[in-house]
Amino acid sequence: MVNIPGIADADLEPEPLDPAQIVSGEPVVMGKVLWESPDGRQIRGIWQITPGVVTDTEANELFVVVSGRATIEIEGGSVLEVGPGDACVLREGDRTQWTVHETLRKAYHISL
Repeated sequence: MVNIPGIADADLEPEPLDPAQIVSGEPVVMGKVLWESPDGRQIRGIWQITPGVVTDTEANELFVVVSGRATIEIEGGSVLEVGPGDACVLREGDRTQWTVHETLRKAYHISL
């Protein structure tokens, strides 16, 4: 069991973005892995991104937005408007574009 009462920005570690992923703005990504399975196929943590527009290719992920707001466009699929308390599932291989309106923080679980 892992109980993390509150994670300050200072507790997060920089996660550099590939410049090719940045569509507009100067988004900054930070995060912290809170738990990883012994085989490395399950990862849980906190991830944060500042405003801007970025693209990504997703893993199998369940996440809950802790704070902030974003629009996630899934290529050939849905457009998700997410904010605090929203839970989302992304599938491995989904190509997405994230328009981050307010610094977004999420708690996630990734299955590789």
